[in-house]
Amino acid sequence: METINTLDVTALEPRLKHPRIFEIYDGLNPGGSFIIYNDHDPKPLYYQLLAERGTGFSWEYLENGPELWKVKISKNESSRQEETIGEIVTRDFRKAQVFKRFGIDFCCGGKKTIKEVCDKKGIDLTEVTSALEQINSDTPAGENDYLKWDIGFLTDYIINTHHQYVKDNTSFIAELANKVARVHGEQHPEAIEVARLFNEVGADLILHLSKEEKVLFPFIKELAIVQRNGGLLPETAFGNVSNPIHMMESEHEQAGEILHAIREITNDFTLPADACNSYTILYKKLDEYENDLHKHVHLENNILFPKALLAEKELQMPTN
Repeated sequence: METINTLDVTALEPRLKHPRIFEIYDGLNPGGSFIIYNDHDPKPLYYQLLAERGTGFSWEYLENGPELWKVKISKNESSRQEETIGEIVTRDFRKAQVFKRFGIDFCCGGKKTIKEVCDKKGIDLTEVTSALEQINSDTPAGENDYLKWDIGFLTDYIINTHHQYVKDNTSFIAELANKVARVHGEQHPEAIEVARLFNEVGADLILHLSKEEKVLFPFIKELAIVQRNGGLLPETAFGNVSNPIHMMESEHEQAGEILHAIREITNDFTLPADACNSYTILYKKLDEYENDLHKHVHLENNILFPKALLAEKELQMPTN
């Protein structure tokens, strides 16, 4: 029988706890494991591992309080190179700009690896990895550490920042697109297609936000309350939270595809020589709208939804 090393975290000074755990984890061979003992739920450690080591580990509660917590931490057989694009951006959002430069989708397509996307699109993998390594060597930017945020707070942030942006800008951009199509459509037929596509995606996104705010997000905020205060999971009409999450992810992908099509039709928002002021503003707003959606979807697909799935799973576990 395999012998698994154990670490009594309570015997360590607070400042040494996480460094020692990371030291043991980094020394594991793929497939290796160790067990930690603690006198409280070490969930913050889970999020730190996720932020700094990606999803190359597994986390299994062997005992879940109330006096002792035992967690088995394993290093997966897959190597760090198999991180998905979404996981890479979750650890360091600055790298989103690298993916954008190479035309790689980091939000809706964030579940693919760099190699998978490069092979499919014919992009030089070495160039992409080199650009990412350059980011690693730079001084880290002052990004919000969304991984540490409570899921209820993160939900409110998404609603107040990104949902509000969509609500404030969709009708304005649609009016601009329709005006440009009407005035310039004869000389630039692509303007008509841009207006059609944006009207479609704008209407879809407004409906999408409504579903999130009325169904999924209230449940996630209830999860956060139960996490903090204890109690029972709220009953739902949709079963497990994975069901509406999968639907929202599918709608994210559809919206991303339409906005990418607009970018291609406009040749990365390159203005024609006879572009008027409305034409110029339209292209700037379309670029801004797509960039906001990328960050918006990244926060949901790669951070909020995985944390909500984990919270539901942990709250469903027996407490004995």
